[in-house]
Amino acid sequence: MPLRQYPSIIYPGRGDVDPDACPRLDFAQACFGVLEPWTWPRLAARLRASRPDAIILPFWTAAWAPVELFLTGRRYAPVVAVVHNPADHGAGLPARKAAGAVLGRCSAFLCHSRSVAQVLQERFPGTPLTVHPLPPESPGAVDREGARTRLGLESNALAVLCFGLIRPYKGVEVLLEAVARLPREPRIVLLLAGEPWGGIAGTLRQRLRRSDLEGRVVARLGWVPEPEVADWFAAADVAVLPYLSATGSAVAAQALGWGLPIVASAVGGITDVVHDGVNGTLVPPGEPEALASALARLADEALRSRLAGGARVRAARWSWDGYSAELEALVGRVSEPGAGIAGESHG
Repeated sequence: MPLRQYPSIIYPGRGDVDPDACPRLDFAQACFGVLEPWTWPRLAARLRASRPDAIILPFWTAAWAPVELFLTGRRYAPVVAVVHNPADHGAGLPARKAAGAVLGRCSAFLCHSRSVAQVLQERFPGTPLTVHPLPPESPGAVDREGARTRLGLESNALAVLCFGLIRPYKGVEVLLEAVARLPREPRIVLLLAGEPWGGIAGTLRQRLRRSDLEGRVVARLGWVPEPEVADWFAAADVAVLPYLSATGSAVAAQALGWGLPIVASAVGGITDVVHDGVNGTLVPPGEPEALASALARLADEALRSRLAGGARVRAARWSWDGYSAELEALVGRVSEPGAGIAGESHG
């Protein structure tokens, strides 16, 4: 594992240190820096000494490409990439090429959505892959009414949660336009919690101050510490994912784990998780009127209850045991004698 958090050039947020959000495993060894190449030989030596059957390579950003190319070029063992995104959101040509160079050295892929799998199949035909959505975590024991009180929600309000890092592709601006179009009755309140990246924080704060959103939004534009995350999900009645584009969403898994029906854009890997009329509602991306109509329909308690039941059923289909079994099977396929090692499939 790396010695320290990302530098600001990679991670433009401010809440970048939260030990509770990603607890360190007892056996993990901090031995390299992502942007410190003089530390990479130390990592390579430890890797070589461990004589692995395979190397599991989490891939989500081209910022890691230099150290990953350094490792995969040494061909210690087959490399199985866990692919969150085949390239960074909004990546330019250099980042896309760097991502392709790393993925081209991998012997197999575990993908979190079919849309990612399709991209990889087209780019690297014949490379083994499997698809397993991110499993939901079990919800904590949180007093719902207490959580709603702490967030300042009225007892009769329908709470719609948009949670997670706020970046342009997530469509939060579209969501705010949709909320502004909702009728005043029944009472629908948006819970907006997450850290804006880059320069969009000022724009969002200005939009939230406009009169058409007065009393409609409870916002926390900043990192939510892990001990407080449960309050936001426990207080919510519905989750909303207004993405303009997506390969997948960890927040969708969280929402399903809490038994929340989801209103989401019909984009990318979201459609692997949200099934229209089963555990949520799908709408076209970038259309605030359609999003507003979908949110208004969820004021119907019977519909909301039925979709919440579907969310709980869907959440039960995926587990970390199943995820690890898929990954173990994939490793077995590429670590058999004669299966090849990292770098041999695509040069």
